[in-house]
Amino acid sequence: DLSKTKKHGLEGKKELYKKIQSNVENYAHVFVFAVNDMRNSKLKSVREQWKHSRFCIGKNKVMAMALGRTPEEEYRPNLHKIGQVLVGERGLLFTNQSVDEVTNWFQSYSAGDYARSGNIATEDVILPEGPLEQFPHNLESYLRQLGLPTTLKKGVIHLLKEHVVCSEGDRLSPETARILVKEQSHGSLVSRNESLDRISTSILHA
Repeated sequence: DLSKTKKHGLEGKKELYKKIQSNVENYAHVFVFAVNDMRNSKLKSVREQWKHSRFCIGKNKVMAMALGRTPEEEYRPNLHKIGQVLVGERGLLFTNQSVDEVTNWFQSYSAGDYARSGNIATEDVILPEGPLEQFPHNLESYLRQLGLPTTLKKGVIHLLKEHVVCSEGDRLSPETARILVKEQSHGSLVSRNESLDRISTSILHA
């Protein structure tokens, strides 16, 4: 019962509740998706490309209540099954596009970004022994703190031996991500797969 919800944000939750039930009436399919650490700007881009459909992101409890949490409560047949997988960072996509079109598009979707901790490296990044002229001299002590064997010679940072920053397929550590971001020439080369993963599908209308 939404009346039991705290007053703060109550109107927004009621609006989400009504929007979900309205979307059930107007769209043939609903997908549950998980967002893998996606920035708001990237999600906005996806929304723009899917203007013909509707995304709903909010409190899982409210979304589940709108769909119905049990067979007795469900707004339409089988919708309670959707509510059962609304765990963690989840959202709903309502669309009239075919199941194949939706799954193929989102499974192949990815967006490049500057390296962040937890990202997967898309290529090998190796810093050769010698001067690191791409870094300003005042970063020398910082780079040493991050694990690079460096020294300062005549105001230029030098790497004492070749250093493998990351290898393709590696999950980036916080230290590695900081190195890649500082080195602007490589920072954009390591991207995370910002995919909207399909978890389940329900056909709302035959």
